[in-house]
Amino acid sequence: MQKANNAVVIIPTYNEKNNIEFVINKLIGFNVDILIVDDNSPDGTAQVVKDLQNKYENKIYLIEREGKLGLGTAYIEGFKWALQQTYEYILEMDADLSHDPRDVPRLINECKLNYDLVIGSRYCKGVNVINWPLKRLIISYIASRYTRFITRLPVQDPTAGFKCFKRKVLERINLDDVKSTGYAFQIEMNYRAFKEGFYLREIPIIFTERTEGESKMSKQIVFEAILMVWKLVILNFLGRL
Repeated sequence: MQKANNAVVIIPTYNEKNNIEFVINKLIGFNVDILIVDDNSPDGTAQVVKDLQNKYENKIYLIEREGKLGLGTAYIEGFKWALQQTYEYILEMDADLSHDPRDVPRLINECKLNYDLVIGSRYCKGVNVINWPLKRLIISYIASRYTRFITRLPVQDPTAGFKCFKRKVLERINLDDVKSTGYAFQIEMNYRAFKEGFYLREIPIIFTERTEGESKMSKQIVFEAILMVWKLVILNFLGRL
């Protein structure tokens, strides 16, 4: 199917009814298509998206899944959908307003240069986080340093979820081999892209903590990320990545 735009923003949702309309309305003006991957949100997020589809014809697309299946699988399903279309630039973005839609053109423009994966980073120029409790900020920052030390990734913010991939990156990575579900998914995608020889670039963004809805962070997600960095390094050493 031929698309009018060459970029699509993929946004996974679960109970984001109070945020998703605002995000979509902000993105519409930036010459991108929008794909929402909703995990059967009980609050009716999908219905809000359907109403907006009627307003913005052929700009908003929706995948409805049967339940809460995890961030990683939502993005993988979104990537596969995007690769079936003609998009050259495929972006990730949160639905909770922590990522500023006005930064989308910056990510795309950087990707149009000699970079294959551009990451909106909280830490590449100081610490740019608003309204996070100090404890969470410290944990996030230490986790980023830990991940970089173990994996040797040239990325200051390896768990960042605001990204732009060139199509060729996602075509090269075997998406069926990506098994992470939580924030470890971001680490794994960065690592696989890096080991495939693609050029990664970070640009600074300001990350703002959500004001509506609940955070999806949990101890299980943190534990998965801690183990994933070692798994990736071992798989790479064995030549099985």
